[in-house]
Amino acid sequence: MGTATEPLVHLTSNTLARIHVAGEVDEVFASTEEGLRGRIVESIRQLAASAGEPVTAIVVDGDVRWPLIVHPDGAFIEATALAERENGEPAPAPHPVRTGEVPVVADAADSADAAESADAAVSSAAEPAAVAEEPVPVAEPAPVAMQPEPVAEPAPVAMQPVPVTEPAPVPVATQPEPAPAGPLRSDLSRSDLARRESAHRDPAQRGTPTVEDLLNSRADRAKPRATEGWQGAVRRATGGAISPRPGKAEQSRLDRERIVQRRLDAPRTIVVLNPKGGAHKTTSTLLLAATFGTQRGGATLAWDNNETRGTLGWRAQNAPHHRTAVDLLEDLDRFTTPDQSSLAALDTYVRTQVDARFDVLASDEDAAASSTIDAAAFDRLHGVLSRYYRLLIIDTGNNMRASNWVAAVAAADQLVIVSTVREDTAASAAWLLDGLREKGFDAKIDDAVTILAAPSAKPDRKLAERLERHFAQVTSAVVHVPFDAALVDGGPIDFDALSGDTRDAWLTAAAAIAERL
Repeated sequence: MGTATEPLVHLTSNTLARIHVAGEVDEVFASTEEGLRGRIVESIRQLAASAGEPVTAIVVDGDVRWPLIVHPDGAFIEATALAERENGEPAPAPHPVRTGEVPVVADAADSADAAESADAAVSSAAEPAAVAEEPVPVAEPAPVAMQPEPVAEPAPVAMQPVPVTEPAPVPVATQPEPAPAGPLRSDLSRSDLARRESAHRDPAQRGTPTVEDLLNSRADRAKPRATEGWQGAVRRATGGAISPRPGKAEQSRLDRERIVQRRLDAPRTIVVLNPKGGAHKTTSTLLLAATFGTQRGGATLAWDNNETRGTLGWRAQNAPHHRTAVDLLEDLDRFTTPDQSSLAALDTYVRTQVDARFDVLASDEDAAASSTIDAAAFDRLHGVLSRYYRLLIIDTGNNMRASNWVAAVAAADQLVIVSTVREDTAASAAWLLDGLREKGFDAKIDDAVTILAAPSAKPDRKLAERLERHFAQVTSAVVHVPFDAALVDGGPIDFDALSGDTRDAWLTAAAAIAERL
């Protein structure tokens, strides 16, 4: 039943349906079943109006499906008498054939195909109720009384159901039933069943809307609005009167943003690794923090966990102070008492990246200092910072034997392996993975995400493909990020100067990580 070009309407609940058209999905919400059906018909009507001819959609409820024919003027017929299962076997009609208020009788000027479809649906609707072609003179009782043999009682014969000879369910269009507009689903909750039963009552007895109905009605505003491409241009040009669905590229971006914005039930620690210098670790840490911070609205920390000196603080935007993790460690006791600890108090130790909505905790920048961060210091810092930030993205040093390096890996909820598309940095990353497996971190490696950064505007494609094949076998995902001239100078990163392709690639990387948190 139906072709690949026909819209598919999946009924997922009494108040939600998903309409699949040409590879795109549109969610339709309503607070009642009848309201949901009206919105479904309106969505299909828009397609019919655009095509200039009736459109036949396939309504799917569980393993049962049936056609819904909608005309450009809004007239429709829901031919549930043609219901069938996925294997093609006929299924019981989930409810009587329903039509729109506008007559569905096709005019001679209408499409011949639409007329045939409607006639076929109507005739099929009458078939289940029909009996064998045996003349039953129900309208004239006299012949029944004249039967020569009184073996069969005449009264039951005279009481045979009359509706079997009625031609078509057209009168239903003028007498809409008060029953719910959809089939009774087996997975309805008690509250849903109660609302269904109330629909059968008289208006005076029907239950009044609840606060749940009011809140559910807000879902109509959750439909995404196109802002890009011709879809966005049409919406802006018409002031929103015509609001097409987002195109595939924009919908992909919206889906990835939703993944990045997903709720976390506890703080999460992301650790960025590669024991070779110049492997893109610091840049990756800052760009991931900027992506998460921008999409999630803050509470993200980029932390330089070098045991001595790192460059994360240098590549961050300037701050009114130069305090580092060493300074915070010295004053950490003040954050263990409720009367002194607060996020505002941390502002004198972290460097706020206002536009990108994340903070930076730099490593020691004093060339004359001899202090280092060890495993115990890392654990103390991590315990306190996890109380103030939802996401901690940790940049690591090059010494995988350092105790604070090992402590960071042990505390990680997600590992991110970073490499440029070069033989030496990729070999260093592969060596790192082998070493971590020997240390017993197999599960974390299996779930790790690999980021391959292009070192130039024209990277070696064959090498990139070879590296992807390798890391795809030893980690859970591989994401490529492009070269961006705004990152070349090694100074503070200007996030506004990044290209659209760069932003999109790092959104993909952040989504791949967020899926695993």
